[in-house]
Amino acid sequence: MSLKTAIRLLLAVSAAAATPGVLMPTPPMGFNNWARYMGGLNESLFVDTAEAMVAKGLLAAGYNRLNLDDEWSLMERAPNGSMLWDPAKFPRGLPWLTSFMKSMGFIPGIYTDAGNLSCGGFPGAYGYEEIDSGTFAEWGFEYLKLDGCNMPDTTEATYRRVYGKWHDLLSSQANPMAFSESAPAYFAEADNLTDWYTVMAWVPQFGQLARHSRDSLVWNSTNYWPDITGWDSITFNYGQQVRLARFQRPGYFNDPDFLNVDHFDYSIDEKRSHFALWCSFSAPLILSTDVLNMTDDEVAYLTNKDLIDVDQDPLVQQATLVSQDGTWDVLTKSLYNGDRLLTILNRGNFSGDITVPWSRIGIFPDELATPATVDVKDLWTASTNSLSLDGDEGITATAIPVHGTAVFRISNPSPGDAIRTIPTGMIFNTFSIHCLTDSTSGVVTWEACVGSDAQVWRVKPDGHINSLLRPDECITVDSGKVLSRHSGCDAGSSNRWDYFVSGNLVNAAAGLCLTENQSGGPNAPATVAHCDYMTNEQVVALPVGVAI
Repeated sequence: MSLKTAIRLLLAVSAAAATPGVLMPTPPMGFNNWARYMGGLNESLFVDTAEAMVAKGLLAAGYNRLNLDDEWSLMERAPNGSMLWDPAKFPRGLPWLTSFMKSMGFIPGIYTDAGNLSCGGFPGAYGYEEIDSGTFAEWGFEYLKLDGCNMPDTTEATYRRVYGKWHDLLSSQANPMAFSESAPAYFAEADNLTDWYTVMAWVPQFGQLARHSRDSLVWNSTNYWPDITGWDSITFNYGQQVRLARFQRPGYFNDPDFLNVDHFDYSIDEKRSHFALWCSFSAPLILSTDVLNMTDDEVAYLTNKDLIDVDQDPLVQQATLVSQDGTWDVLTKSLYNGDRLLTILNRGNFSGDITVPWSRIGIFPDELATPATVDVKDLWTASTNSLSLDGDEGITATAIPVHGTAVFRISNPSPGDAIRTIPTGMIFNTFSIHCLTDSTSGVVTWEACVGSDAQVWRVKPDGHINSLLRPDECITVDSGKVLSRHSGCDAGSSNRWDYFVSGNLVNAAAGLCLTENQSGGPNAPATVAHCDYMTNEQVVALPVGVAI
């Protein structure tokens, strides 16, 4: 596939996803049994969970989906080819269960696998797509999670064909079914990420959410992955999620998997961070936990209205990295009403304080009309302070615990007025996770991310890009190398950079892509080269809010 053909495809996908009347405009919230109970699902579990979610205020908070995962069926199909629920697990049948769920105010969802067998060895749907899609609708389900184990082959083309068939079937039903796609997870972590990026590009065309990487740890995870801690699991999926913000939009959501709330290996601060980060991403909030025995602290943070409002914000931007230095991750995004979100994650081993300057939040009073003061609400404590853009250096978070978060919502004190910002943050290669790095000499390189001003970039609406280190110099191209020069800020298209859903950052004058030579060693110079199709060398992440 040529790059031009691929870009036309990606633009078509983006346009289709932006069409009004999307099936699921904001990310789903609810419960799935897998991470907590695996194959131990049954009728009583879902009845008791539904009643507990009502009693604990989870349904009222927005958690309105109840999804069955793998191993709900018998090991064989009926003689006519249709699936059969396990009557020992579901004595009154799945139609009864979906009716019960709906009577309680929930939306029922079910699982199947795109291959010949499910991941647990139960019947897969390959070759039975028409029968199964009709059966699931007849039973009353309105949401389908389609896993990707045991496919006829493991090529991207086969996954695209099978998932595309499911899209056609589900979207043509009288009541189209929400579609959760697991295809991308089967292409993550490869030495060459082209197929992963390719799958991520087509899943928004087919469904409403896609799980892109590893499963959240199951409750008894030490039996399967003894060397992976709970925090490792959260930060791994978080690290995959931050590479993919360009794909998310109203009606489609990147899915970093379940909130496995009662996993034994989390501190309460890690649990709260898990939730806060997923909310900052506007990610699906699907609980997989023993809801009946949730603690008061767990219910309290999971029903934090301020954070749920961020997750369900109609703009559904995925927060992106401003900086990352090994201890502190800083992320921002904009909200539908014009507010700005600031999320800070402490990845270190000690509690600490941090001040994030206004410029790193994307606020530039000298360039954009900005109020003299802003209201800053701490979304954990619900307290609001008024800060001066002149007198205060920025927003200071104090005593953030180990693996904890601080989350702030920044508002214009004048009702109805927005906080005007410029997209600001890291530009990084999503394979190497090296940051584009400016220097006082104007030589631009790829280096390990250390959180310096040389690695925080502003991307202006006219496509000019400059670092906070050198605010009067913009990146330009000279003899194939990327440099920051005052002339790079000259008006016109010669120094404009265009960003595509493919992840390519293209210099408009040269028609060449920003490139990292993967064999160039540390501090390799940033260059431009012929644009190839979603290669490790040329796929980069930019701050959210940049036009795509």
